[in-house]
Amino acid sequence: MTESFVIQADIANMPAVEERLFHFCRECNVGNYYSAVSVATMQAVENAIVHGSGSNADKQVSVTFGTCRGGIFTEVQDEGAGFDFAQFGSLPSGNSTVGEGIFVMRTLADKMEFADGGRRVRLEFEVAGIDPAQAMERIAVLNGHFALVAA
Repeated sequence: MTESFVIQADIANMPAVEERLFHFCRECNVGNYYSAVSVATMQAVENAIVHGSGSNADKQVSVTFGTCRGGIFTEVQDEGAGFDFAQFGSLPSGNSTVGEGIFVMRTLADKMEFADGGRRVRLEFEVAGIDPAQAMERIAVLNGHFALVAA
């Protein structure tokens, strides 16, 4: 099962993406893992709108949800210039928030791949066998980071 659609690169379109994702996850019976999928996916959509497309409503963001190898995937592509994704993804240093969204996506997704020069990101979630200990470890990593940023 796959669902693809296109939105204008406008932050006002994010609630519609989240609603479609909610219904997709419900159809796939992965409601207990919806929060991780939602946070990571919505971060990818926000990055595509704000950073990739520069919040230019004349540009489009493509979104795809689908099933894969015992789980689901989300894919987000923008019409921006791309970026060097290799420099992001680890814990942001100090009080910097640069790269924080990619850190969140990498932490919550079981697999994250960039393509097309950073204009497309694919997140995969192994929802069939989520280990409660692994879920708690992910929450602890995120809580630790955001506690440092707030301090």
